[in-house]
Amino acid sequence: MYFEHSDQVWQLHPGLNALTVVLGGVREMRGGEDLAREWLARTEQRLASGPESAMPEVAAWRDAFGKMGLKPTQYRCASEALLRRYRKEKTLPALHPLVDLLNAVSMAYAIPIAAFDCARIASGISVRPANGSEVYETFQGERENPSANEIIFSDEAGNAHSRRWTHRQSARSAIRAETANALIVAEALHDQARAHIASLERELLPQLRDAGLTTLHVMKMDTERRRLEF
Repeated sequence: MYFEHSDQVWQLHPGLNALTVVLGGVREMRGGEDLAREWLARTEQRLASGPESAMPEVAAWRDAFGKMGLKPTQYRCASEALLRRYRKEKTLPALHPLVDLLNAVSMAYAIPIAAFDCARIASGISVRPANGSEVYETFQGERENPSANEIIFSDEAGNAHSRRWTHRQSARSAIRAETANALIVAEALHDQARAHIASLERELLPQLRDAGLTTLHVMKMDTERRRLEF
């Protein structure tokens, strides 16, 4: 399997930095709730200093969405959407120990983090402009075709595992109780993206191992390192 960003994405966003991690033992994960609470405390501190829209991590994604022809206040990257909801409600729904932890980390860093069930991916994922024929499965059981040139996470069977890049994942590869292996992708575009992705790796990986997960593959991606094979 593989994960990569297309040349078109790199041409438009040369400052992109990403962390990709392949995890095993997802079904045996333990202690995620306690870890998430620690990250939520950091999220509270960030929100106390100003709204999520003013965070440089979020502002960079708003610019990227604008380049896709999207209204940033209508379509938000996943981390901004999580921060906005948490600021208003002071809570997030419990979905899965791994997802709950990653959501908390995503808010603390204000960086979108996606998690995919590897068993539900056909051969690999390329982050690329859509041609309009791909199929996206919603959490309401509906099927959509992404707009042409919209950036998506696409596999070789034409499944769109996200729409509008980091806006929303597909139900097809969502982490669930039976998930064994997961692909984790964190992406950042702001000026300090490289440093913050490195910091995220240093903090998150030991916690995942402590929670009983096995780190099978890890790669930090930039213009020089564009493809993870696993």
